Amino acid sequence: MDSVGRLLLRFLLVPLGALLAILVAVAVVAMANWRAVTALAAADVERQGDYVLALVAAGPELMLLLSAVATLTLTVAAVGVLIAEAFALRSWIFHAANGGLAAWIGWSLAGRTDDGLRAITDPTALVAAGLAGGLAYWLVAGSTSGFFRPWRERPARPPSGEIAGVDRPPPP
Repeated sequence: MDSVGRLLLRFLLVPLGALLAILVAVAVVAMANWRAVTALAAADVERQGDYVLALVAAGPELMLLLSAVATLTLTVAAVGVLIAEAFALRSWIFHAANGGLAAWIGWSLAGRTDDGLRAITDPTALVAAGLAGGLAYWLVAGSTSGFFRPWRERPARPPSGEIAGVDRPPPP
């Protein structure tokens, strides 16, 4: 019955960890491009209207491009998560590297765009977002990954009433 509970816990923790990783990655990308948001807020009213019109015109194309990058990135990250679950890899370094590598591979597979969108053309923010997302995943699900617990040899327990490492004189 313990294994059924552990399986149900994995089915709950893995998607929850993936959701948190996505939210953290989006927050890191937004913070990396904060200068563009403040430039929009600081622009005069006429220019703000131009930005909104440009966003409405380019929005569908931008969403299509971002969804392609996200799909490629999440596919690579899912392969890393499956490897971690299969081999019970619980290292935070593995999960952070999985996130960073998945972001970089997803960005490189999406192809180059030279339309001036720094959020898409510069992989630095995306790799940082992948690293942060990998760490967030590790906090929720990666630190307990694997259906089976790793084999560990347990030290022999001392007989009841004795303290390990303390020599007692023999009874008289």
